[in-house]
Amino acid sequence: MRRGLGVLAMAVRTMPVPFAIAVAGSTLYATATVGSAVALGWVTDTVIEPAYRDGDIATATLGLAAAVIVGIAVANALGIVVRRTAAYWMQYGLHAHFRRRVAERLTRLPLSWHRRRSTGELLSAANADVEATFWPVAPLPLTVGVLVMLVLAGGVLIATDLWLALVGLLLIPALIAVNLSYNAAVRRPATRAQQGRAEVAEVAHESFDGALVVKTLGREEEETARFEASSQRLRDDLIAVGRVRAVFEPVMEALPSLAILAILLVGAGRVAAGAVSTGDIVRIGYLFVLLEFPLRALGFILMELPRSVVGWERVERVLRARPDAPQGLAEPPSPEGPAAVDLAEVSFGYDDEGASALEAITASVTPGRTIAVVGATGSGKSTLASLLVGLAAPSDGQVALDGHDLRGLAPTAITAQAAIVFQHSFLFDASVRENITLGASFSEEQVRAAAALARADDFVAALPEGYDTVVGERGATLSGGQRQRVALARALVRRPRLLVLDDATSSVDPSVEREILEGLREAALPSTVVIVAYRRATIELADEVVVLDEGRLADRGTHAELLARLPAYAELVTAYERAR
Repeated sequence: MRRGLGVLAMAVRTMPVPFAIAVAGSTLYATATVGSAVALGWVTDTVIEPAYRDGDIATATLGLAAAVIVGIAVANALGIVVRRTAAYWMQYGLHAHFRRRVAERLTRLPLSWHRRRSTGELLSAANADVEATFWPVAPLPLTVGVLVMLVLAGGVLIATDLWLALVGLLLIPALIAVNLSYNAAVRRPATRAQQGRAEVAEVAHESFDGALVVKTLGREEEETARFEASSQRLRDDLIAVGRVRAVFEPVMEALPSLAILAILLVGAGRVAAGAVSTGDIVRIGYLFVLLEFPLRALGFILMELPRSVVGWERVERVLRARPDAPQGLAEPPSPEGPAAVDLAEVSFGYDDEGASALEAITASVTPGRTIAVVGATGSGKSTLASLLVGLAAPSDGQVALDGHDLRGLAPTAITAQAAIVFQHSFLFDASVRENITLGASFSEEQVRAAAALARADDFVAALPEGYDTVVGERGATLSGGQRQRVALARALVRRPRLLVLDDATSSVDPSVEREILEGLREAALPSTVVIVAYRRATIELADEVVVLDEGRLADRGTHAELLARLPAYAELVTAYERAR
């Protein structure tokens, strides 16, 4: 209960203006509701009873009664409109606010953090968990109005008759006791159900994302069975929550009705004793009839608090996550020309217990040179490429750009000066132009120049709508080599001072790859280029070659020098030709 109220307090602090407006509307609604009960009692005593007793009623009195009832009804309706409009403004505003915060945090966290979590869990945090957290927010202003209503109703009850007030006010501790019991019973199944939603999303995402593998290997039945198993677990958890709700919801709904019956029973005796009038009983009975729905809304919020707490705990885990090392401490100067890169005793491991992917790498890259990184599979080439652009932080040592430790740079400072193109290029379901610019304001000339340098202009011109052709999800309408060239153009249009190609032309024909790399050497780019390479023709274009062996720096030098003094290097760089 304490944590749930804390979540609601946080929601109010985040969006105080719509909450204040909604509470104002709810207070008007509460006052009009209690006023309608008081007015009905007054009408009973001054209009209905005299009409039955005397057989006549003054027109002015009847008109006044009608005006009072209509006026209260208008105020009631106005309060409902204001409350609902502002309440949903608040709820959907919170959804948007925290989805943006979760998405921003996810984009800032390092790859090492993402590798420890499933995509389904992260999707759930940004969608289902945010919705679960703020599900009770829309009825929250009504609950505040209910509290106002209860205070006013308590005043009316006490002013009418102390015994009737005692009977009616017993409803409040009964509601609290029932909801405390519900919160204790539902927390565990609600937690399992929220985790189950994330698991179902994870399995579905994997199946859809790997549709090509599933189809080509005939794994449809197995994937269906895996999804069915996770769905059935979620079903069982939701049924467990439903069973708890099935016990407590009828009790919650019955309490106001039981209070009305108790008031009528006690009130009949008080009328017979002459302590209260018939109008007093009508007033109090009608008041509790009107209170029944708001009290159910109060019960609804209390019943939803456990789910809200579970959702917030999952969202908060993302919001509280921090990079492995501090980032964004400085904005370095942005010199012109290619970048200088220095590695000092750099080591990196993907977990605390596993073997290091890189160990004590020390090297410097002269600005403007093209460096080829060569090594057997698993030697740490892609890990080194990620470290160079700040996608991961070294476990030990330092990676510096122009003398600045990457861990001390703001993320925008790194992305403004360094770019990486991976072997498996990701394209969005958008046009070629949009995939190159990614929303940045590059001119048409800049886009076409980058595409020409990446040798993408010819095939783009042959597409049905040229640069406006939508390439489909993940670039499904393009070949692997075409996707790589669009991704390379995306990096080149930004004119990075450090360009890292992690086997980024492996799907391109060797002759086209050579044209691309020769074009990079001849173009007036302000770039230092680091290439993770396998093909000998690619390696020969580099000014210098760095050889990695099981995470260590084995040697470095020109291609000719390494061929002469390192037999393992000669065997490695000729393996591709020998295999062909």
